[in-house]
Amino acid sequence: MTRQEATHTQRIFLNRDRVLRAAVALADAIGIDALSMRRLAQELDVVPMALYKHVANKEELLDGMADTVVGEIDPPAVGSDWQSVVRGRILSARRALLRHPWAARVIESRTGPTPAVLAYLDSMAGSFRDGGLSADLTHHVMHAMGSRLLGFSQELFDTSGPSGPPDPGLAAHYPHIAELAATAAHEGGSTVGGGCDDQFEFEFALDLLLDGFERLRRQGWTSTRKA
Repeated sequence: MTRQEATHTQRIFLNRDRVLRAAVALADAIGIDALSMRRLAQELDVVPMALYKHVANKEELLDGMADTVVGEIDPPAVGSDWQSVVRGRILSARRALLRHPWAARVIESRTGPTPAVLAYLDSMAGSFRDGGLSADLTHHVMHAMGSRLLGFSQELFDTSGPSGPPDPGLAAHYPHIAELAATAAHEGGSTVGGGCDDQFEFEFALDLLLDGFERLRRQGWTSTRKA
């Protein structure tokens, strides 16, 4: 085998991990909407059929890409209080999403939790339990946190359109909404997805939630307690 042939053989050697990491890098470069099995095969210098030995279809590829991104989240810190542990991991998850701007949309589009997402959520539930939260409270905490556990807030509407002064018609009919729109100032570089989910707003909501959960823990809250 010539040196050129050996180099080519090394280049086209595939395994699942290499396929997924190449797909993540390609989505970072061209966007998730432009990603296809054919385009990924071109990037890896293989025929498209070679990919199907490692991922059955595009949906399985997206599952694996989501897991690859979630795999970048830092492990829980050792020796910290539960709020610091949870906060640190969530902000690590957010940094991963900021590195891969398409990832939040892919995670939202999955019909169920992928293995890495499920393992991460299980670990987070463990952090709440290790911090002294009851299983009952942890159950409700996980629901209250929702997508924030993975580093992003789900918006009711897509508000990622062009910014500018409020529409006069909006101000006339919905004065309080117009007032809020006029005073909002979001740091675009720290936003995950479309809308208002910038770093300040994310951390503001996260800290409110964590402080509230700790207050409930100290009170010995249960879902069966009547008001």
